[in-house]
Amino acid sequence: MKLLKDILYKVRIEQVVDSTNTAIERIAFDSRQVVPFTAFVAIKGTQVDGHAFIDKAVESGASAIVCEELPTDLKEGVAYVRVADASQALGMLANNFFDEPSKQLKLVGITGTNGKTSVATLLFRLFRSLGYKCGLISTVEIRIGQKTVPSTHTTPDAVRLNELMAEMVEAGVTHCFMEVSSHSVVQERISGLRFAAGVFTNITHDHLDYHGTFAEYIKAKKRFFDQLGDEAGALVNADEANSGVMVQNTQAAKRRYAGRNMAEHHAPIIQE
Repeated sequence: MKLLKDILYKVRIEQVVDSTNTAIERIAFDSRQVVPFTAFVAIKGTQVDGHAFIDKAVESGASAIVCEELPTDLKEGVAYVRVADASQALGMLANNFFDEPSKQLKLVGITGTNGKTSVATLLFRLFRSLGYKCGLISTVEIRIGQKTVPSTHTTPDAVRLNELMAEMVEAGVTHCFMEVSSHSVVQERISGLRFAAGVFTNITHDHLDYHGTFAEYIKAKKRFFDQLGDEAGALVNADEANSGVMVQNTQAAKRRYAGRNMAEHHAPIIQE
């Protein structure tokens, strides 16, 4: 159990109605998952607007509502928190609720159109062979040490991500390697996470049905590196034309790898 006031740390709050000194035992952004003592976060999705389900969440026992627009009918005894960005707030709330698990791990995010699963899996296997207890969050599977968990998304939602990492910390995992999709960056699923490093593989003209233009797709990938702190590292593919754009504004220490071009880390391409 946590208090709402404590899990609101770093959330951009614009208005509060009622007391934030209320107990929270669960966070949900799907009203069907709401039970008593849940903080329900109303997300404006591409298909469904969570604000339409606020009343249902309250009826199911939600003790707090986090939203971008307050409903006209405010129920007594329910805390309403209006925020600037509900998707970002969800990440921060989940991070705080699960005691900031990413800070207790060496978290490495891999992004790019192709190669994310391969790179994340290879790093997981490499570090495990070196004796580290590792976690993996990929399109194919999720690993918590020796335990395997089914995977449903390239990058899970913010609540599930933090829950998985909390399980990793509890299990003694020290390093976690995860795929970071462009969708997850735009949808703020990684909001609040602290990455020790970010890796960029490549970018091609895919996912334009979601991002609209190639420029917006590049921008989404770049946002991941923009969010890295100065204590992190950024490793990019120097054979990829857009690698420089990815890290031009990052605070992370920059390193390059390549098979053809000059880079700090060079691996020759072997052809049979």
